[in-house]
Amino acid sequence: MSRFNLAWAPAIVLALGALVTLGIDTQRTIPLRAELNGAVPAQFATYGSRDVVISEEEQRVAGMNDYLMRVYQAPGMTGGAYAFSLYVGYYESQTQGKTIHSPKNCLPGAGWEALTSSRVAVATPEGPVTVNRYLLQNKDQRALVLYWYQGRGRVEANEYLVKWHLLVDSALRGRSDEALVRVIVPVTGSEEEAFELAARVAGEVVPAVNRSLPA
Repeated sequence: MSRFNLAWAPAIVLALGALVTLGIDTQRTIPLRAELNGAVPAQFATYGSRDVVISEEEQRVAGMNDYLMRVYQAPGMTGGAYAFSLYVGYYESQTQGKTIHSPKNCLPGAGWEALTSSRVAVATPEGPVTVNRYLLQNKDQRALVLYWYQGRGRVEANEYLVKWHLLVDSALRGRSDEALVRVIVPVTGSEEEAFELAARVAGEVVPAVNRSLPA
């Protein structure tokens, strides 16, 4: 590390501490403008859907204030089979001990192993956004996952930038409202086919979630 960076390190630490203190003192809780299950289409192209209820215990652990968990099925699909799933977890405010849990930390605990990971651009009607792309495996099952953080006018994949924006917005705007959005596509053919479907879904979900989130 350069001498310049070392010299500025104490000032940066003090500034960050001040921002944290200000953020805690000025936090606001901001509800959704519209219900998620109404803002996000229940049908994509030929895919129908059904909502999934998350248990109260799981909600308590995750800490979200509102959520949408939905599986979409192609025509002819029955039972537990699905073409893709969508999860949106919304937090009115985030405080110490109550923040969004990163999927990359949660999924391994559920038995899923990350085979590859990257950040990719996805086209939306509001312009391209960058999201996280993961290929996961659990025994003989594979799944393509896209996830991102959305709120306060941003769509962000980089979790370090997410934390930085959260810190700054908490201090300067009194806001820490944010949503985690995740699309999972079981890989039954090629990985690229699964990604193409996930990217199309993400492209429609981003503006739909924006309609629900606070301005």
